Amino acid sequence: MNTQDAGSAAGHWDAVYRDRGPGGVSWFQAEPQPSLDLITELGAGADGGIIDIGGGASALAIRLAQRGFDDLTVLDLSGEALRESRLQAAEQGVDAAIRWVRADLLTWRPDRTWRIWHDRAVFHFLTDPADRAAYLATLRTALERPGGAVVIGTFAPGGPEHCSGLPVARYSAEDLAELLTGAFDGDLVITGSRVERHRTPGGAVQPFTWTTARLP
Repeated sequence: MNTQDAGSAAGHWDAVYRDRGPGGVSWFQAEPQPSLDLITELGAGADGGIIDIGGGASALAIRLAQRGFDDLTVLDLSGEALRESRLQAAEQGVDAAIRWVRADLLTWRPDRTWRIWHDRAVFHFLTDPADRAAYLATLRTALERPGGAVVIGTFAPGGPEHCSGLPVARYSAEDLAELLTGAFDGDLVITGSRVERHRTPGGAVQPFTWTTARLP
């Protein structure tokens, strides 16, 4: 996805969510357990700000709000995805804990920093090196110093080569570690990695690489 295509990209994702619904996309999880587990392992307290990148159709922010987190931000390109999640958050009585941002990450400029940057299944859509560089530059700006942490999940080697009609990149733990530490000139410390075998709503199994890292 190139930055000049942001409008068409938003239309693409709005169409995906309209056609399939949040529960019909391949990355759907009724319970975002790997994300919750990794955030817990990082020792995040309920007072630390968390941003969920591309989390418009995810239940993660809602589950975190139910656990007492009250400084949550969800950023997504798709207004359809955000609309659905806002309705769910309101039904659960936790909407006040969540800030909703509709924006193209590649041109978005953060107005603050966050303790945790969480991304499940956004980074692997950035197949253009310039887009990856823009993503990492925004991550550097948005991450709290000191102590800010990153939780990122992408398709692993052996995972799909395309998703929702778009090409994707696949990463090993070593690949992600090299990109993340390089973006922070070696200041970011990798704290863990794992492979998740995600089962899609259609029954397929997709391997994901998860990596966590922290600024000292």
